[in-house]
Amino acid sequence: MPDIASVEGAQKLCLLPITAGNRNDCTQAETVISKIRVPGPGPGRPRTRPDHVVADKGYSVRIFRAYLRRRGIKATIPERVDQLAGRRRRRERPCGFDKRTYRRRNVAERCFHRLKQWRGIATRYDMRPDRYLAVVTFASTLIWLDT
Repeated sequence: MPDIASVEGAQKLCLLPITAGNRNDCTQAETVISKIRVPGPGPGRPRTRPDHVVADKGYSVRIFRAYLRRRGIKATIPERVDQLAGRRRRRERPCGFDKRTYRRRNVAERCFHRLKQWRGIATRYDMRPDRYLAVVTFASTLIWLDT
């Protein structure tokens, strides 16, 4: 199961791209963020830019950080040790990181754990992407209806 997804605040899955198992997750991060639609309080088009992105160290790459900066999206992503050493070597300032905000990432992790309670999802029993996506969609629909 890929680790990249759009998860709503109540541990509900909103968007999940299916990729090859050996594909790096950060390659799909821009795709997921570009497909986010946040409905407003009244009529009108939904927002396409989230307020904040909270991600793990796997998404701490320059290209993704530059993409977020271009779109004006705040990010809380810890840097890897090798990136911190490189920044010190080049005498660059480190990226801002807020531990209190980063704690909210557990919402996504709990969503994945709820999905992985389905054995077919946890073991990736269905090898065909369309069937796997159907099972994940069905499971997430039941999670949406349960809460």
